[in-house]
Amino acid sequence: MSAPASIPVDPRRDGRRLALLLVATPFVLWILLIVVIPHVDLLLISLHEKVAPRVFSTGIRNYVEFFGEPVYVQALIRTVAMSLLATALTLVIAFPMAYYIAKLARGRGRTALFMACLLPFWVSELVRVFGWMMILRETGLLSNLLIWAGIISGPVEFLYNDVVVMIGLVYTSLLFMVVPLISALDSLDDSLIEAGYDLGGNAGSILREVVVPHAMPGIVAGSIVVFMLTLGNYLTPTLLGGKSSQWFTAQIYTQFITRFNWEVGSAFGFVLLATSSLIVWIGLRLTGQSLSSTLGR
Repeated sequence: MSAPASIPVDPRRDGRRLALLLVATPFVLWILLIVVIPHVDLLLISLHEKVAPRVFSTGIRNYVEFFGEPVYVQALIRTVAMSLLATALTLVIAFPMAYYIAKLARGRGRTALFMACLLPFWVSELVRVFGWMMILRETGLLSNLLIWAGIISGPVEFLYNDVVVMIGLVYTSLLFMVVPLISALDSLDDSLIEAGYDLGGNAGSILREVVVPHAMPGIVAGSIVVFMLTLGNYLTPTLLGGKSSQWFTAQIYTQFITRFNWEVGSAFGFVLLATSSLIVWIGLRLTGQSLSSTLGR
């Protein structure tokens, strides 16, 4: 009886497997420990119905409580509407910035402009929001400047309204729209724009027929990121909008931290997650994009 033939060992294949294992392990652990396990735990908690002290049954009463209270539903609708508006405004502001950086700026000027967009994000969101509060508060820079110019006669409080909240949301989200737009526009061949002009097109028609369709994956990717970040933002609406902001994440914070009602807070969190997922899905369907083609940018 002859001995079985030995299988040749490929050191390069083993090296690739080891490299893949080293790269994938932190990512898998991150997803499991930070995303999957906490969400599964919160989902189970949201299905707990308190029937007596420390006695729970399983049911959907916490979700029924959300839909049965108009204040909660109105807060969610208001948060979604404000987030969509913030996403649209961010896109309008970021698109010309990204186009100039990607297609018109050259050399050090391009690097300087990109760094100018990036630098504010080297400090935390808390510091940036406090910066806006220093400018817009009653005794802040803007109020004093208007008094010095004779436009107003006394200090004016510019904080705690929807306009200020919108400014803060757009400011804190701008980079997350600019980066995917630059990536999308950078791959646009300049000869296509020149051909558009040669065929008699103007700036508006070329923007509509050439630039925007090519940049659509970047537009959708940036819009998804900005919308999700804005919808789940707690710090900016709370500090700049105060109690009048009526942001839905503040309702979730109240349930978890103030009322210690983790069951209802978890249900509210999943309502927010389901709402954001539904809106992103609708956005992808309307634009004809897929999640892999947009977030892969």
